[in-house]
Amino acid sequence: MNPNIVKRNELLAQKVIKGLESRNMSGYYAASKEEALKLALTMIPEGSSVTMGGAMSAHEIGLVDALKAGNYNFIDRDAYEDKRAAMLAAYDADVFLSSANAMTDDGILVNIDGNSNRVSAICQGPKKVLFIVGMNKVCGDLDGAMKRARNVAAPINAQRFGLSTPCAKTGKCMDCKSPDTICCQFLITRFSRHAGRIHVILVNDTLGF
Repeated sequence: MNPNIVKRNELLAQKVIKGLESRNMSGYYAASKEEALKLALTMIPEGSSVTMGGAMSAHEIGLVDALKAGNYNFIDRDAYEDKRAAMLAAYDADVFLSSANAMTDDGILVNIDGNSNRVSAICQGPKKVLFIVGMNKVCGDLDGAMKRARNVAAPINAQRFGLSTPCAKTGKCMDCKSPDTICCQFLITRFSRHAGRIHVILVNDTLGF
């Protein structure tokens, strides 16, 4: 990676971390995917019950494979015949893994969800929520973060799931009411009432969508 980009990301991450701290959340910076994986595993005690939403970033740093191979109770919803049971198990998990569709440089997290299991678990239930967020998702303000979530993350995810939405065909949000829409719930996390619950690892890389 270009050293100027690395320096920029380091400086920007410090601003984001201060913003998170002001919102009763914890932020960390990892210089690489490998460092992010090591850091994440220090925050998940062995024996913990762990589950996740559709966090591609957690896959990309190798965290999901490490949890499946390690001494953890990883609740893999893809392995459940009863998907609803797997989703409900998330609310009593020790750790819930997620990413963000976007976030602001002062620490506000933005997420859009179709089934709403991911955003609801971020809000309430799991004892700890651990976000893995590439620096590519950091935006200058809430308006920019919302636009990124709707016009970058949502169309790509709609295409990934093979959904028939206008954004999957045009590449941008059309504010649709399609039966296939994944933009059912919008979650803006601007503060955590519970100290020590929400943790965000910022990764010096392009992760997720």
